[in-house]
Amino acid sequence: MNLLRTVFWSPGTSRNALADRLAFSKSKANALAAGLVEQGLLEETGLQASSGGRRPETLQVARGLGVVIGVDLGATSLDVAVMRPDLTVLAHQCEQADVRSSPGVVLARVRELIRELLVRAGVPAKKVIGIGMGVPGPVDFASAQLVNPPLMPEWDGFSIRDYLNEAFTAPVFVDNDVNLMALGELWRLQRSLNNFLVIKVGTGIGCGIVCHGEVYRGANGSAGDVGHICVDQAGPRCHCGNLGCVEAMAAAPAITRLAAEAAQAGESPALAQVLRGNGRLTATDVGQASRAGDAAANAIIQRAGSLIGQMLASVVNFFNPSHVFIGGGVTQIGPLFLASVRQSVYHRSLALSTRHLEIQYTPLGSQAGLVGAGALAMQETLRLHGGRE
Repeated sequence: MNLLRTVFWSPGTSRNALADRLAFSKSKANALAAGLVEQGLLEETGLQASSGGRRPETLQVARGLGVVIGVDLGATSLDVAVMRPDLTVLAHQCEQADVRSSPGVVLARVRELIRELLVRAGVPAKKVIGIGMGVPGPVDFASAQLVNPPLMPEWDGFSIRDYLNEAFTAPVFVDNDVNLMALGELWRLQRSLNNFLVIKVGTGIGCGIVCHGEVYRGANGSAGDVGHICVDQAGPRCHCGNLGCVEAMAAAPAITRLAAEAAQAGESPALAQVLRGNGRLTATDVGQASRAGDAAANAIIQRAGSLIGQMLASVVNFFNPSHVFIGGGVTQIGPLFLASVRQSVYHRSLALSTRHLEIQYTPLGSQAGLVGAGALAMQETLRLHGGRE
């Protein structure tokens, strides 16, 4: 199963490349691959370009193995997809959701959407081999349960796995949403980066940690809960009960609150006009005003980016990642936010830890969590299968 998992993480690779990655002899890699092809677990997908001599045949996890379901639940959104084992999307639906609702309400919609998407993809439910789900809160990975989630208190200790298994027999795996964003980027990179961070800035702020090529969850699953690092002891009270958490001062709700205050104080005619027209402001509205040259919007964005950079500088000094990828809804604000984060990190971090550090928006964008959910389903399903060998 080690070879099968390696093919999943490196689709389109050859037998010789697999031998190198696994430190197998070429004859052993060929024999193992041939056996997996015969069992219907791997399939050949064509020839690579020749570098001299015979052109190598590429391999991928067999499409006939079944499908996986990816579920990315955010604070205000729900993304569900049916995917092939190579994470090609067969059917996909994104809609608004509210995690403050009870788990029964939200998960009933998740089950309904999965059924609808399977029908749309023409796939029977028995072909689902794994379900991966991301949620916006700390998760005990072994039990697949949320533990004291600040944004969704009614979910504390609720068994998402048992609820979904009432409708589907496939194994269910649950993780924090930003861990799945990190897993999605790890899959995109085919594990070519070993140590990087993914920061999600939306309704909350979280961090996915990839250490030595694996998502690091900590002793109890709460690693990366950076939104509650204090950046101002005299700051506003956070919903966690503490003062000055970066989440309370720089996440989307803080940005929109400051934007509304600026609009009502007459400091931003552009934001005031949007507020009158829509009755509310979003982080995207602030970004649009900034790009149009609005000084108040610029100040709000720079402040949020600087505070997040202040928090990140400590994390960068501690972990020394090669890359920091920033995702979540606030990335729609635009380049000024990213520039402010970078400036703050480079200013506050040690020279050695930032010498080769790259900070950028997540290349997968809004799909990072969904790709990660599919990757989680495949990775853990293959691991389960391997454990039975």
